[in-house]
Amino acid sequence: MLRSAWRLLPCPSPLPKGTADRQQHALRRGCGGRVQQDSPCPGVMQHHATLASSPASWCSFPCLPSELRLDFVLSCGQSFRWSEVHPGHWTGVLAGRVWTITQTDDRIWYRRYSNDEKALKKEELFSTCKKPTAKRNQPKTSAKTAPDWNEIKVENPCQTTVKEEKKETATILKEEPEEEFFGVGEDLKMEVEILRDYFQLEISLADLYKRWSAADTHFEQVAHTFPGVRILRQDPTECLFSFICTSNNHISRITGMIERLCRAFGERLCELDSIEYFTFPSLKALAADDAEARLRDLGFGYRAKFISQSAQTILKEHGPDWLPSLRSIPYEEAKSALCSLPGVGAKVADCVCLMALDKPGAVPVDTHVWQIAKRDYMPQLGSGNKSLTDRVYKEIGSFFQTLWGPYAGWAHSVLFCADLKKFKDLPEHKATKRRPEKRKT
Repeated sequence: MLRSAWRLLPCPSPLPKGTADRQQHALRRGCGGRVQQDSPCPGVMQHHATLASSPASWCSFPCLPSELRLDFVLSCGQSFRWSEVHPGHWTGVLAGRVWTITQTDDRIWYRRYSNDEKALKKEELFSTCKKPTAKRNQPKTSAKTAPDWNEIKVENPCQTTVKEEKKETATILKEEPEEEFFGVGEDLKMEVEILRDYFQLEISLADLYKRWSAADTHFEQVAHTFPGVRILRQDPTECLFSFICTSNNHISRITGMIERLCRAFGERLCELDSIEYFTFPSLKALAADDAEARLRDLGFGYRAKFISQSAQTILKEHGPDWLPSLRSIPYEEAKSALCSLPGVGAKVADCVCLMALDKPGAVPVDTHVWQIAKRDYMPQLGSGNKSLTDRVYKEIGSFFQTLWGPYAGWAHSVLFCADLKKFKDLPEHKATKRRPEKRKT
């Protein structure tokens, strides 16, 4: 009796474009057989999957690009653990498992890989990913309701009938009694809930873009070129220690540092095409007596001390559950608590508040955001301010919070993403690029 989620073997011939066409084509091919996702054949190397080459191994749920653009969100410096291994396919570690995610015009598609035998068990994955019992401390806004779990879609070439999609949804396709595939439904629910929670898809980004555009003509201009930029809801430990590494650094170098950190202190999950994937290190691992020395050997420099000492401080003075508990307290209290840790200043604290602690109004201000503020919003900052002082930091944050409202941190991230050099060469960006008028204050 199978005890885990199953997937069907892919069709051997090329598939036409389009979800409906692909499904109908697979039915005509009459593929048979099924495999357990969590039990790969011993000795068989796993590979990075693509939607075109192995559609039968993917699941999906409805999501428009206006609500989420993976290419922007996963490469703009929020998280440093996702890589575009194949065009449009992002592979990374989330909730103790390795995933590949891609998107089409109306759906997010995902493939979750099986872990090594010695890696985290499925029960540990699910228990790790349970949402905190405390309500999320977020401002009121119109939000999309969570989907009916019958809207989750599994590509099933062996299904004898196909139901047409209605309102961007589809039904879980089953052909065996539920008891024979114990846990299939629950596994799918958990997988989709993990992804929806990570991307915070219960928040209507389209509504927020409308509000910000009505309040800010410069944002309105940028919004047409950079839709779907939203804030991730990351694990607080991973977010904190990742951003401790960001001081005086850039995205590509930070990504390499986080990779070395996970390889040295995390647990191996699996290997795809000779690329090994690891969990993010635990607080206990980072607080070990030899952690600082090992981190210096890995090229972390002065950040090695901050990582080691912060992990030790959290465990000795607060406990392992302290960081997630900061989600339930007010923003200023959470920021102040984070700033008490070694190596954590206002910017790192605001990044963690925004991207891990459910504080959407937090506005992290680095030299990049400072330049945006001076150029497009607050020209007076350019006179007599040669460095980003605490006073200027607070002034910029307050300005944006007043302009954009309770989700100011989300809006700020859209402009941050739009100003990154890596996106300057986008054709649509060049077509709409125009120097905005200075705002009078």
